Amino acid sequence: MVTVALIGADGAGKTSVARRLEEEGALPIKYLYMGVNPEAATQMLVSTRLLLSVKRRLGKASPAGGPPDPSLKKPPPSGMWKRALHGLRSSLRMANQLAEEWFRQLLAWYYQGRGYVVLFDRHFYADYHAHDVSGASGPRSLSRRLHGFVLRRLYPRPDLVILLDAPSQVLFDRKGEGTIELIERRRQEYIRLQKEMPEMAIVDVSQPLDLVKREVLELIRRRLPAAIKDDLA
Repeated sequence: MVTVALIGADGAGKTSVARRLEEEGALPIKYLYMGVNPEAATQMLVSTRLLLSVKRRLGKASPAGGPPDPSLKKPPPSGMWKRALHGLRSSLRMANQLAEEWFRQLLAWYYQGRGYVVLFDRHFYADYHAHDVSGASGPRSLSRRLHGFVLRRLYPRPDLVILLDAPSQVLFDRKGEGTIELIERRRQEYIRLQKEMPEMAIVDVSQPLDLVKREVLELIRRRLPAAIKDDLA
């Protein structure tokens, strides 16, 4: 079977559409969250669960669905030992993130082997393209450059990418998180991906959810191999 990624800025309805398609059973679909927010993950490594538990105990918020707002980045600490400790922590976080990304890809391969269409809610390559892959968002640390190299050269891309899109004001009104400016920046990051991902389709999510779901389902059906279409007919 194929892999399909639903991407888009916050408020686009990625989770709602993916879950509805999985539950309705028009196709054998397996949902898999492929973002960085552990609160939203359906599957994760034990190490990620431990980190999440520690953050909860310390009262720290989990990361958003995608990379953090670059404008909120804290300056590096002063002092040799503090910088070294900061670098070590960053490296360990990146190592765990890479392990988490490959763990979920292994799950995707497993579900594909069992005959499912694997429907990704977000995708690491799309979410981190501007930040770690292309570096368009600004200077990258060594760990971020390594992450970008892995995503560009080694990490499998979905067979089909569907961008759920609408004007930033519409998306902001739905969820009320972040700012309209940040949402628009994320929208443009996803739209620019079309240059590298010709398999991307765009669906207008300002229309009712049932119409969005129907359009996404049709795009997935078109991407299925002919033999599988015949079996499902």
